[in-house]
Amino acid sequence: MKRLLAAVVVLAVLLGAVWYARGPIALAVMDRSLAKTMGADAVAGLPDGLHAFVCGSGSPLPDRDRNGPCTAVVAGGRVFLVDAGEGAAESFARAGVPAGRIEGVFLSHFHSDHLDGLAAVALQRWIGRAATTPLALTGPAGVERIAAGLNALYAIDNGYRTAHHGAPATPPSGAGFAGRAFAFAEGQTSVVVLDDGGLRVTAFRVDHGPAEPAVGYRFDYRGRSLVVSGDSSASANLVANARGADLLIHDALSPALVRRMSAAATAAGQKNRAKILLDIIDYHAGPEEVAMQARAAGVKSVLLTHIVPPLPLRGLEVPFLGAARQAFDGPLWIARDRDLISLPAGSARIDRRRLGR
Repeated sequence: MKRLLAAVVVLAVLLGAVWYARGPIALAVMDRSLAKTMGADAVAGLPDGLHAFVCGSGSPLPDRDRNGPCTAVVAGGRVFLVDAGEGAAESFARAGVPAGRIEGVFLSHFHSDHLDGLAAVALQRWIGRAATTPLALTGPAGVERIAAGLNALYAIDNGYRTAHHGAPATPPSGAGFAGRAFAFAEGQTSVVVLDDGGLRVTAFRVDHGPAEPAVGYRFDYRGRSLVVSGDSSASANLVANARGADLLIHDALSPALVRRMSAAATAAGQKNRAKILLDIIDYHAGPEEVAMQARAAGVKSVLLTHIVPPLPLRGLEVPFLGAARQAFDGPLWIARDRDLISLPAGSARIDRRRLGR
């Protein structure tokens, strides 16, 4: 009995020591983590070529596993975003991609889920590089209103930050956005919006009515190419502009799964939610439609993003995809946040991995 009591006392002492050591242990772990994350730059180690980083693969429907729509394109170390949904800045931080590297954002259209992460992206880019010029926000007609509205909304906050940290750290001229609109000439369905340093970015019309204008973007760099659809139903113009691309990144909605959600909403007496769910079916392409478009365009690989509905169970990927993999015989993936698809220059390789934690 005495031995048992002695053992209990020793155990209690040890547990107490561990309890009081938690703080120093946690600080040591924190210091090691900070040393790693503060100096992280996942872009610096990438080979020359085109790379697509998924900073958000979700949609307006709440999804614990996916941020709002956002794709970062890296070309020769230069970083551009296509859209910036909620949580985009968090994905950059978790993946070790410095937001200060972002040169500009291309907006595909003006649905809120594609731009409600813009403010955080702009802030992190501003303070990450002590930027002296605002973040370029490029898009179709109307993008100037988006930039002006965001600038007005955050003007007071930006002033606070400069007052607190000083102009050298937070230059007033680097806050916010500079809207840069492009337009299509009469009868034109595509237009080059950037041609610099070997990188060419082409905007092209897609069908996402009643959201109009709506565009996708094609990136060409050193013999490699990728296309980001924005949001679109099946579109002949997308097929034409994706011709021969190494990678097609396309939004995808499963009509069958969304109809099940709508039926459940109806059964629960949520008629408005049920109607809205049915409404969204006609302005997004289904996975099988995307696969058929990819085959028609002769693209090499497909990444499905803007996933509707959420897929909380991995088994749901099977009904979500349907016959998509039978319709397209190249690599076809369902995007996850922080996926990185690499297209190294001078090769035909298409590599996929995940960044961060």
